[in-house]
Amino acid sequence: MAQWNQLQQLETRYLEQLYHLYSDSFPMELRQFLAPWIESQDWAYAANKESHATLVFHNLLGEIDQQYSRFLQENNVLYQHNLRRIKQHLQSKYLEKPMEIARIVARCLWEEQRLLQTATTAAQDGTASHPSGTVVTEKQQILEHNLQDIRKRVQDMEQKMKMLENLQDDFDFNYKTLKSQGELSQDMNGNSQAAATRQKMSQLEQMLSALDQLRRQIVTEMAGLLSAMDFVQKNLTDDELADWKRRQQIACIGGPPNICLDRLETWITSLAESQLQIRQQIKKLEELQQKVSYKGDPIIQHRPALEEKIVDLFRNLMKSAFVVERQPCMPMHPDRPLVIKTGVQFTNKVRLLVKFPELNYQLKIKVIIDKESGDVAAIRGSRKFNILGTNTKVMNMEESNNGSLSAEFKHLTLREQRCGNGGRTNSDASLIVTEELHLITFETEVYHQGLKIDLETHSLPVVVISNICQMPNAWASILWYNMLTNHPKNVNFFTKPPVGTWDQVAEVLSWQFSSTTKRGLTIEQLTTLAEKLLGPCVNYSGCQITWAKFCKENMVGKGFSFWVWLDNIIDLVKKYILALWNEGYILGFISKERERAILSPKPPGTFLLRFSESSKEGACWAGWRSVGLSRFSIVHVNLPYTKQQLNSMSFAEIIMGYKIMDATNILVSPLVYLFPEIPKEDAFGKYCRPEAAPEAELGDPCSSESVRSEILTCLRRCPSVFMDFPDSELLGNGIFPGTNSGNTSDLFPMSPRTLDSLMHNEAEANPGPLDSLTLDMELSSDVASPM
Repeated sequence: MAQWNQLQQLETRYLEQLYHLYSDSFPMELRQFLAPWIESQDWAYAANKESHATLVFHNLLGEIDQQYSRFLQENNVLYQHNLRRIKQHLQSKYLEKPMEIARIVARCLWEEQRLLQTATTAAQDGTASHPSGTVVTEKQQILEHNLQDIRKRVQDMEQKMKMLENLQDDFDFNYKTLKSQGELSQDMNGNSQAAATRQKMSQLEQMLSALDQLRRQIVTEMAGLLSAMDFVQKNLTDDELADWKRRQQIACIGGPPNICLDRLETWITSLAESQLQIRQQIKKLEELQQKVSYKGDPIIQHRPALEEKIVDLFRNLMKSAFVVERQPCMPMHPDRPLVIKTGVQFTNKVRLLVKFPELNYQLKIKVIIDKESGDVAAIRGSRKFNILGTNTKVMNMEESNNGSLSAEFKHLTLREQRCGNGGRTNSDASLIVTEELHLITFETEVYHQGLKIDLETHSLPVVVISNICQMPNAWASILWYNMLTNHPKNVNFFTKPPVGTWDQVAEVLSWQFSSTTKRGLTIEQLTTLAEKLLGPCVNYSGCQITWAKFCKENMVGKGFSFWVWLDNIIDLVKKYILALWNEGYILGFISKERERAILSPKPPGTFLLRFSESSKEGACWAGWRSVGLSRFSIVHVNLPYTKQQLNSMSFAEIIMGYKIMDATNILVSPLVYLFPEIPKEDAFGKYCRPEAAPEAELGDPCSSESVRSEILTCLRRCPSVFMDFPDSELLGNGIFPGTNSGNTSDLFPMSPRTLDSLMHNEAEANPGPLDSLTLDMELSSDVASPM
């Protein structure tokens, strides 16, 4: 089966990762249209050979033309337009650099293969895992091959060192023997022994020449081996380790889970062991040179540089291998690391990726906050803190399941330093507290084989809050920082925060849902959010969003910012409607225009669930398809349901019990089919409690008086509903329509399900207009709340 067809059959969580692969650089539409041809090309070869890349690029344009012709015959105007736009974009961007598009396509195809392998592995094991944790990339295979090559060359060097030592011992013995015999022969036999001595001297010179040649060979090979180590070390530290740290940043803000460090630890340990072996061999050269030396000795010339190089490599490798395995996090808020509240314990874990048993219980780690005070002081008004608790600990191999050398700090707290201006270093504060960034530093010393190495690593920048109500803005700061930079120590970031693009923001927003639920955001949901942030636009890709727009400025017509609104919705989903969200029953973010468009062709009673756009605290409500006298309309539940109401009754129970009064004074449910066509009982029945207890005992948030008030308030708010009725059809108080039409399809929202018993009790206690309330009218679009 073609790769693209296999991808279409994956589960939603994998498809969401697939969506993120494609952008305007290589549109998914083009991948879909030309799937067989794209998969038949050798894009990896084209990415490294310009002539082939040029040929493939022009063939790609030809394939687009052929596909355009097919759409022309089918009279598919939309696809024609899209293909024309795609071709123009490709020509303008890649005509002069075809290798770039080849690299992009090759990368996408490789990521697709990795995604398929991950899905297959997860299906076989029964567990899901991140792609990068299960597949060794081609680059990593090359890295492992290079490490194996280094180990082999080190072992070969060990054999050559033994050969050198044996050869030198032979030379040294013969030299000393000849020297002793030569002195005696001159004393006893005169010139008779000179010829024999010269022959032995000639043999000795040949041995010295062989010794010199082997020394030069070893020195040259050692220099080459150190260069190979330097190359592999840069791949490990500058690429693989840096890539892991970036993935850790992404994982901290809800992105795909970071892979473990075991493989990286194996590589680094292997390289460190090889470096120590070479260092011992270089020391052996020094011993050999002290025993036997001569004019032009290569050991004297090159050994100091080799020694300096290997020590420098080992020091740098050890320093790079000291990492923060788990970033600072409060245990009560595991989904929001890097935000720390003063006085509340937080945890973090450091690890040395060089697994030397001799270092077990040898390294004492100390924790410091804002060690580099110069950086922090550069921010005017920044606060100062003290670390309390167990802030020193010895690294050991017992704290991890795999015997890694690590130290976990579980009982740390921060306390703000109090001074005359309220704890700040300067009263002219330029940043609010949730924009201040602080660094937690871990330091220790290593003494190993005569070397003293100072190790230091630090956390990602953290935001310190003093009240939990500051959490939303603090988390926004963490999102913005880790989304836009991989600079490890940029504590001045928010003095001039960079702008982000919608593509970056959209991905991070989707992660806020997918990291704590089973669903991220769809393209349609993200488009609705983009409109909230940026206003109407044809294409949001590449649109810029400022930090103030995201978090600090109020949305148009609202008294709160975009992030405050969205963060409360995220909280609502996690705490109150998680199961319904995971099932896909809540569309959530959808424009009113789109709501009308998708409900209009559906039968009456079809409804959808969306989030309120006017509630700062986060709320959810239903909109359903209704029918009036002359045209359909979309009606909303009178008031959206907030967290306070959902504390007393689940949203599923509210939907199941929601009723309105029809024209015959009968309470009926207007909610019949969950969009697109799921019977309400099938969707929500399993999430409702048994009906054994009276409704009052089920914690209905609406009392009799409040429900009656809600009914009357709703009617007063919508006087335009009655404009189509003559005065003679209104009851004596002029509010309600007449009761003669008998049209039971016209429904009006009144209350949740407890209205049944409420209206019965009201009728018995207070006979009046509500006894014969009949709503025979069309609910125009004006009825819909503007929320």
